[in-house]
Amino acid sequence: MIYYAHSKKNDIPEQEYSAHICGVRSLAHEYVEDISCYSNCDKALLSRITEKASTFHDLGKLNKENQDVLAGKNPAKSLPRNHVDAGAAYFLNSKRFSAVSAAVIQAHHIGFPDFTVEMNKGNEAIFRDSPIASDVDRELPELEAIHNNLIDSHFEYGEEEIKGDRSVFLRMLLSCLVDADHTDTAIHYRKYPAEMSPVKLRAAERLAQLDGHIAALKQKGADDDRNALRYEMYLACRNADIDADITSCDSPVGSGKTTAVMAHLLAQAEKRGLRRIFVVLPFTNIIKQSVETYRDMLVLSGENAEEVVAELHHRADFESGDARHLTALWRAPIIVTTAVAFFETLASNSTATLRRLHELPGSAIFVDESHAALPAKLLPIAWRWINIYAAEWKCYWVLASGSLNRFWTIPEIAGDENPHCVPEIIADELRKRLAVYENKRISYHSDLFPKGTAELAEWIVNFPGPRLVILNTVQSAAVLADYFSEHFGRASVEHLSTALISNDRDNTLEQIKKRLDNKKDTDWTLIATSCVEAGVNLSFRNGFRELGSLVSLLQASGRVNREGLLDDSEMWTFCILEDGMLKLNLGLKEPAAVLKGYFEEDRTIVPDLSPQSLADEIALYGLSGKHKKLVIDDKLQNFRQVERDFKVIDSDTRLVVVDSTVAKRLQYGKVDWKELQKVSVQIAKYKLDELRTPLIMDHIYRWNLEYNPFLGYMAGIVKLKKYRGEAIII
Repeated sequence: MIYYAHSKKNDIPEQEYSAHICGVRSLAHEYVEDISCYSNCDKALLSRITEKASTFHDLGKLNKENQDVLAGKNPAKSLPRNHVDAGAAYFLNSKRFSAVSAAVIQAHHIGFPDFTVEMNKGNEAIFRDSPIASDVDRELPELEAIHNNLIDSHFEYGEEEIKGDRSVFLRMLLSCLVDADHTDTAIHYRKYPAEMSPVKLRAAERLAQLDGHIAALKQKGADDDRNALRYEMYLACRNADIDADITSCDSPVGSGKTTAVMAHLLAQAEKRGLRRIFVVLPFTNIIKQSVETYRDMLVLSGENAEEVVAELHHRADFESGDARHLTALWRAPIIVTTAVAFFETLASNSTATLRRLHELPGSAIFVDESHAALPAKLLPIAWRWINIYAAEWKCYWVLASGSLNRFWTIPEIAGDENPHCVPEIIADELRKRLAVYENKRISYHSDLFPKGTAELAEWIVNFPGPRLVILNTVQSAAVLADYFSEHFGRASVEHLSTALISNDRDNTLEQIKKRLDNKKDTDWTLIATSCVEAGVNLSFRNGFRELGSLVSLLQASGRVNREGLLDDSEMWTFCILEDGMLKLNLGLKEPAAVLKGYFEEDRTIVPDLSPQSLADEIALYGLSGKHKKLVIDDKLQNFRQVERDFKVIDSDTRLVVVDSTVAKRLQYGKVDWKELQKVSVQIAKYKLDELRTPLIMDHIYRWNLEYNPFLGYMAGIVKLKKYRGEAIII
């Protein structure tokens, strides 16, 4: 008799059980081998458990009822018997007891349970599907006999003490198994290549090429003190003699941090034998600019730029078998991604997301604009993970910003686990010389009387342009941009936010740059969200930012008089009045109150105030009990609770495709994740429910309102609100 692991689909035949088990075991072994040299604590245990779990993870598929479905005898859409319970039961047998193997097998589709809840169930129910456990136990000898006739299975049993951090180890273990399972399945269904030759980092070669590019730019550039300082900054970062595993880089606006820190990471990767570099950015739109820079300077002769520098705009993780091939994996040597995608992967218990985690060990991680990467409430658990991956998985971290919050110096965040200092890459003396230009660029002002749409617009246009306006919500930015377009003309305004798909954001950025280069084109305004306040090389005459955090204000000011060529540029902070269309962001209530207090006290707004603002926010409002409990839950392996509570953006968002052609192909054909992210946006689930947006598949929706390159998906929402009479526009 032939036993199957996967059923026939269209012209693709069934996959035999033995082929799938051997394929998963081989891939899992490969993944473990790749990370073993970076594991400081549990490499042997990781290898043993992975071999056990991969060999028996699908044991329950040998059940007769399941085989009838897999062989096509029963046309059911899903297996009648939960197939993971048999493998868990196999390793909970006293003769071959392996609780970790049982746990990871039980979790390989749905993620781990909360271990405190699981342990309270009683010994017999731990890591089992209780309603079917007795039936599975009765048939287990038969399933085991069939399996052993098909698969060679000999293991070492004994002590399974996890010496490192248990939560991170278990996530890493599950990542190896799940990725092997998903990848082998995708290969069988021809949605993933059977043979892949991963691109190597080749750090020394890329560093040499980067050196050449920077030297050429210096040669072409202006012969002034600031350019000389930038080159000094590059050399200081490149040649920094660092042995610590966590470092910081506090460098002002316009100091060339993007390439200088990359040189440092490549040098450290060569020194430490690392295999991958992550660049973690706070906002989606920054990615394109950084990716273009890195592809121009780091891709070697004969290489495919997209395979060397991966560009991941937002999380696109899917659980169903039909959508697994769309998941964006971390397999390139250089990965540029968002803070949301990166840190929520570390927190994840969802198998589609967690499958890429095993690519992280042995990496250099550059958290750029780290002040904006995470809200204060998530910093304690993030700091815990940063330290664990540094100490146990040979990850090297650089926390960088133009207005760095040294959050690790605040006891409420750092706790008492990691009191060690975090060294700076560049000397304080060089940083001070770079900061001289920063202090002369702009003056800070505030007008905190709340303004509605019309009053705000009329106030802003009285200032010399070009002008930058940053609001705290996508809706507010779209509403104000729409008002400018209607009342002052379309040529008076540009709009940039995550309401736009990536191609439209890129085109808008190019248009903005062209307009800024045209010194005669001055009477216009860019209206945006916080996505432009960091890492984008733009320079406006005057700036305006809705009241938010101090560090956001400082970063936004980096887009005003960037080169310091003007002597009268201003950065204004304002408040909005909710008038039916403008919308407050309640998530910024606490940091906004701290900044408002500084203005009312007439405090001088400078980057050195950044750590104080974070400390003041914590002193005023504290860290909520829920987020203090995050660290405790992580230590207790309460995986589901950690995933629920760790949200960089505290809203449930979904992927929405705005291109109707791609939406149709998703239903009937293959679309890879790179194409998908170019034609999709993220929208809050509650908003999709409210608008009755149609579902395509597995958490992917089709946008059925108006979309245009100016306002993005907000074009449809703004029009709808006007139609309903919700807009108050005078």
